[in-house]
Amino acid sequence: MIVEPTMRNKICLLLCFSLLSLIGCGGNVNLGGKVTFSDDGSPLTCGRVCFSTENFQAFGDIKPDGTYVVGTLSSNDGIPPGTYKVYISGAVRATETLEGGDVLTEPLIDKKFTSPSTSDLTLTVPSAERRYDIQVERFSQGAKNQR
Repeated sequence: MIVEPTMRNKICLLLCFSLLSLIGCGGNVNLGGKVTFSDDGSPLTCGRVCFSTENFQAFGDIKPDGTYVVGTLSSNDGIPPGTYKVYISGAVRATETLEGGDVLTEPLIDKKFTSPSTSDLTLTVPSAERRYDIQVERFSQGAKNQR
């Protein structure tokens, strides 16, 4: 015996499928790229690319080959469309380990790239997958002594 669904059941079923499809689409955009030095094109091998607005932040850890993939809740779940200030944190190398375990570090990139207010890097993320490559300047000893 085959039972035909009633109009009410068809509408409920349609609504359920519609809600499930909306829940499955988070609206985030896949975003990644590569961070390189402007002087020779070699990759920045560590740090984190940060994308921020007044009340939201996403990031991508920089891999040894300079590439990164952005995530909000996980390491690669993308980023919502919008306009972001972009900066890089944690781009340092260890120079010395002191007694007691403290580690002295030296920055790898120019200080201006380490803050959203000074980096001058912005990105408007569209609603489709995007690649965003970044070039940074190296930290220089002369700049260190002037600050």
